[in-house]
Amino acid sequence: MTVADLARILAGIPAPASAAATIDEIRELEDLKSVLAARQARDAVAVDLVRRAEQAAAGMPADKLGAGVGAEIAVARRESPAKGSRLLGLAKALVTEMPRTLAALEAGQLNEWRATLLVRETACLTAADRTAVDEELAADAGTFDGAGDRTITAAARAAAYRRDPRTVTERAAHAATERYVSVRPAPDTMCYLTALLPAAQAVAVYAALSRHADTARNDGDPRTRGQLMADTLVERTTGTPGGISGISIQLVMTDRTLFQGDSEAARLPGYGVVPAGWARQLLTTGPDNATNSPGTGGPGGVAGEHPSFPVWIRRLYTAPATGELTAMDSRARLFPSGLRRFIQSRDDTCRTPYCDAPIRHLDHIIPWHTGGTTTAGNGAGLCEACNHTKEAPGWSAQPRPGPRHTLQLMTPTGHTYSSTAPQLPGTALSATPEPRRRELRHLAKVERFGRVSAAAAA
Repeated sequence: MTVADLARILAGIPAPASAAATIDEIRELEDLKSVLAARQARDAVAVDLVRRAEQAAAGMPADKLGAGVGAEIAVARRESPAKGSRLLGLAKALVTEMPRTLAALEAGQLNEWRATLLVRETACLTAADRTAVDEELAADAGTFDGAGDRTITAAARAAAYRRDPRTVTERAAHAATERYVSVRPAPDTMCYLTALLPAAQAVAVYAALSRHADTARNDGDPRTRGQLMADTLVERTTGTPGGISGISIQLVMTDRTLFQGDSEAARLPGYGVVPAGWARQLLTTGPDNATNSPGTGGPGGVAGEHPSFPVWIRRLYTAPATGELTAMDSRARLFPSGLRRFIQSRDDTCRTPYCDAPIRHLDHIIPWHTGGTTTAGNGAGLCEACNHTKEAPGWSAQPRPGPRHTLQLMTPTGHTYSSTAPQLPGTALSATPEPRRRELRHLAKVERFGRVSAAAAA
């Protein structure tokens, strides 16, 4: 049965006649989602077994078997490669080591997320101990009816500790080696800065920021407690009052947005789309005033309260109508720095479909060793994992014509997926002669503006 067949069947079922019947249907559909998730888990394990057998027959080393399977599942499920690998790990654990949890998923007694929690909390155990915990908890017997995520997590963690306290303790000790800091975009030109720290250190950092904020508030500082904690974190981390001593910006925007007050949004590589007004203010008054401008949700109290600092602007031009960045090429095998910056600004994040991880590698779409050129058209930004996956047997990619840079990815099963570079400012620009002349005049202004800014910074 295809998705279209299922959609026709559901469309033919009359809508429930009462609120109670509607709630019943919602529950049944939720149970159906769990049943389908269990089937996906079995299918994922089947694909993994087939692919490993093919790779072994081709002479691939044992420690490399299974390469690319997680990414193959990811694009089929419209997920990122990282999540595809996690879904494959979940499937293998359920099918091979936790049959009771899988049965509960198939019966609609657990959803996919709660099955993931049980798998995650038993990951440090041997296969035999994991199966024993699965039997003890017996999720398919209704053990977790009415239980929330925390209850399920605590039960699995306690059962794992009873089976192998030493391994669980060692896992906790090892967790400190996985500390890290990450950043991801938030609405209104803000970002989430996240740190995974050992519990004692995290509590100490939070307590220090809290004490400082409380002291400042008692001394009459008008900022809120949250604003004070955020500002103090930035200042203590960077060592400067405003947190920044200088910045180099690759701001992609049309000349009309800069000089005519156009409302078309700009793009800040590494963050994403930003309002046109915010971009203009950033270029003219500096990041403090842009951050603290009304309506952007900035953390500071008063616009411009910190000292100004130099802003270096790297000019990136978009072509009329298509919004494509101007092309560059190179005869070298490695992408030179200018071309690297160009491709990173054009692609913004990893170009593998459904993956939005930061770009770590610049890749030849058609490999260099098969005649691929070092050009903007044959270059693509990829994360490290996707670049390695592309080298697995059966994977290939080709550039494809389109209004913006497009590539087509082919998986070992022959399925194809397209990836088009993000739309840049200026995509809908008219290409008639007079608007084009006006555009060239504005580009000349941009060039002069950049020269003046560079001279001032020097």
